[in-house]
Amino acid sequence: MGGRLKTDYRYSAQLCYNTFPFPKITDTQREALAEAAEEVLITRAGHPEKTLAEMYDPDKMPDDLREAHRVLDDLVDSCYPGYPFANDEARLECLFKLYEKMTSKK
Repeated sequence: MGGRLKTDYRYSAQLCYNTFPFPKITDTQREALAEAAEEVLITRAGHPEKTLAEMYDPDKMPDDLREAHRVLDDLVDSCYPGYPFANDEARLECLFKLYEKMTSKK
């Protein structure tokens, strides 16, 4: 759950944002994703002199942070049928098919 109290965002321990269909995954996959996500946070913490805007400026993004995100992105992609995707259009096609399946009447 997610919400706001005054101007502060609050998150529960559960999944807050689920903006795209995500397939069922194994415990091993879930663990790998958690480790890769933690690595992104650890890598960001290694750049205390930079703001988030500076870290995520495509022209100034630290190489280690870019690599940590590449690893995480690849792990997320590997959870979907059709991996590896030829391009963004193939990835979107997969997502839309999963969304159609998820929202179809049974």
